[in-house]
Amino acid sequence: MKVVIAGAGSVGCSIAKELLHNGHDVLLIDEKPEVVGRSGVQGARWLFGDACELSTLKEAKLQDVDVVVSATGDDKVNLVVSLLSKSEFGVGRTVGRVNNPKNDWMFDDSWGVDVAVSTPRLMTALVEEAVEIGDLVRLMTLQSGVVSIVEFTVPHDSPLIGRTLGAVAWPVDSTVVAILRDDSPITPSQDDVIEGGDELFFVTTIAAEAELRTVLRPHHQA
Repeated sequence: MKVVIAGAGSVGCSIAKELLHNGHDVLLIDEKPEVVGRSGVQGARWLFGDACELSTLKEAKLQDVDVVVSATGDDKVNLVVSLLSKSEFGVGRTVGRVNNPKNDWMFDDSWGVDVAVSTPRLMTALVEEAVEIGDLVRLMTLQSGVVSIVEFTVPHDSPLIGRTLGAVAWPVDSTVVAILRDDSPITPSQDDVIEGGDELFFVTTIAAEAELRTVLRPHHQA
């Protein structure tokens, strides 16, 4: 799958790494060439320019792209990129990052956005699903139903407590991408110790969810 990502900040680069890991063709667009050195992204193609300019998008050959992800920190830019991708190049799927929840209402098909992604919306999904501690909850499905983002709140009697992330045998196709602890997000490392009440966020294939559930809830049926 060919994917163009506008915005090579932490969000854009994280998405790029996951897509590259899964074998997709990724082009990152950013105005600043110096972002390459600190991006940590290997294997992507790069285009330097303003993603709101038609000339930049033409150079990116959006007419041949499957998905455009607008992941900049500016909602106006994300909307313009999505709209141009749809109206000028007929891109099949657009994903727009919402930075300010007040702008959420604009991120719809009238602006060319197929999928809007915002942290408040993800948190709302947790509430609406009536999440209980110890449940694995799917927050979002990505990549045409193959990959999902899931959340698990660690019970205070879990055998995982006190173990490092690196000591747990996670399924091959499941990766811990964030920890929410005491309302503070943590970028996970192999040395992080799991605590009761931690909210663990994973990117996983849907096929691996059952195995992941077994690892997280060893005393329960998958």
